[in-house]
Amino acid sequence: MNIEHFNNLAFEHRRALLLDCCHCTRWAERLLEQGAAESVAELQQRAADAWQDLRESDYLEAFAAHPRIGDLRRLKEKFAGAEQGQVAAADETTLGELQRLNDAYFDKFGFIFIICANGKSAREMLAAIRTRIGNSRTEELRIAAAEQVEITRLRLDKLFAE
Repeated sequence: MNIEHFNNLAFEHRRALLLDCCHCTRWAERLLEQGAAESVAELQQRAADAWQDLRESDYLEAFAAHPRIGDLRRLKEKFAGAEQGQVAAADETTLGELQRLNDAYFDKFGFIFIICANGKSAREMLAAIRTRIGNSRTEELRIAAAEQVEITRLRLDKLFAE
């Protein structure tokens, strides 16, 4: 799809496509309120800018739509398989540790571990969660929000590559 095709879609269809890229209602609405973008690059910039002006509750809405890294049952149900890096090929010990730390992370922060997993091995993600679980909630929310920006960028790229 190109940007012109996207701009000519019905409002609800554009909204649904944006929510597929980042499941945050306020974020999608802000982008749509700005009207048609002239290029994918402009839409990408608007997307990043709109994300920065949101509240914690908006971030948590987006985070909640992600599968947990290491939750194989849910990963198989989601379209996001490619975004989950190489988790599916990981050994059971690594996956078990990812699951355990995901649970501990959620218990500590109140949201799932968010990482742009594209191209990362399960061991790399395990190392990241081990490091990040020691952060404060404020710091971790900031990091997770930045990771979401990258995930959204990749999803928008994929949308416009189709």
